[in-house]
Amino acid sequence: MRKYVLIPLAIVWSMAGIAFVAAAGSEADFKSALAAAESANKEAGALKNQWTTTAQQLAAAKQAAAAGDFDKASSFAKQAEALAKASIAQAKEQQEAWRAVEIR
Repeated sequence: MRKYVLIPLAIVWSMAGIAFVAAAGSEADFKSALAAAESANKEAGALKNQWTTTAQQLAAAKQAAAAGDFDKASSFAKQAEALAKASIAQAKEQQEAWRAVEIR
């Protein structure tokens, strides 16, 4: 009788362990997020509109990765990418905004 209770319990525990490992961020996920963030930041630099907050998030991502916390590192890298993309959008919007200015 005990054997029939322990087997399903062992299966549930192993499935929970697999789910936990899958939820944890991997180094590969971080590297992918960092590459995307650095690429977007490079594009922002080409437009001469890099934000200092992007550089801060990239530094925080690298620091977290060095400490082995790839969940946090990936989060920082994704935030850096979002900031870089926002700075790109701002630069492109400003390139066209001057056309709408009315000269008096």
